[in-house]
Amino acid sequence: MNRLIPILLMSLMLHSCAFNNMFLQPDKIPKDAKKATLIDHQGKDTLIIHFGENHQPTFTDSNGDPAKLGYTVKNALFKNSIGNQLNGWIISPKEDYNGTTVLFLHGNAGNIVTQFTGVLPLVRQGFEILFFDYSGFGFSEGKATRENVLLDATAALEYLLKQQNSSYEHLIIYGQSLGGHLATKIAAQNEADIDALVVEGAFSSHKDIAAETAGIFGRILVAEKYSGLKAIQDFQKPVLIIHSTEDETVPFEQGKKLFDYANEPKTFYEIEKCHICGPLFYSDEIASKINEMLGQTDQ
Repeated sequence: MNRLIPILLMSLMLHSCAFNNMFLQPDKIPKDAKKATLIDHQGKDTLIIHFGENHQPTFTDSNGDPAKLGYTVKNALFKNSIGNQLNGWIISPKEDYNGTTVLFLHGNAGNIVTQFTGVLPLVRQGFEILFFDYSGFGFSEGKATRENVLLDATAALEYLLKQQNSSYEHLIIYGQSLGGHLATKIAAQNEADIDALVVEGAFSSHKDIAAETAGIFGRILVAEKYSGLKAIQDFQKPVLIIHSTEDETVPFEQGKKLFDYANEPKTFYEIEKCHICGPLFYSDEIASKINEMLGQTDQ
């Protein structure tokens, strides 16, 4: 029996590490990468991204000619509080900027390239977006941990706030999936600096989503770190929560749970289609709801 105790403790520790590591699945881009190919289904384009100095992207079409885009992409490099250099892109519409800049927090997998076309529908609606990779993702330095993504998102917001040439009228945070859960914490900590929060396809807490995967053992073994349910109760400005009834990654009920804990003014937008596919299929409606909660009903 005495021999079994260390074995059981070791097993619990290993399972705990596995559960706690399941939240982040970073996709690195090699430092010497020169280009990448992506398909913009909404724009019906095949784009070749060429990485220049400091990973500054330029775009060509499939024929090698400069791509005719309705937006510009400027590279943004900044460090988090422990010194990890993070890579981001500021994507700005060339015309019809609506005055709202978005700090966009992506999900737990992929990187700035693989998720790029997912934010373009919002740019086409007139929003300017800072889109970046967490530590350990894409070109960003460091290790992907839940502690680090919190530092990363804080650093990204600070970077936006320090931009001297920024002309935004409104600043909002839009987070998807893990980034949506993270967005509640960043919004609560920085309420005075932002105007609204948008959460799409987010889980209600680390323990809730772990329990969905592994039952009671997931709930017991996963450390909470920070909870969306607790954070969203501390945020007093407008909130839009978006969740698909067909979401097979994060249960629809967890989005409703976040909404129930949120303060007024708040809106729940029930959609269909895949996990965090809202901008791809509902960009008109999402843009309208964002503008409405910012008091821009004439947009």
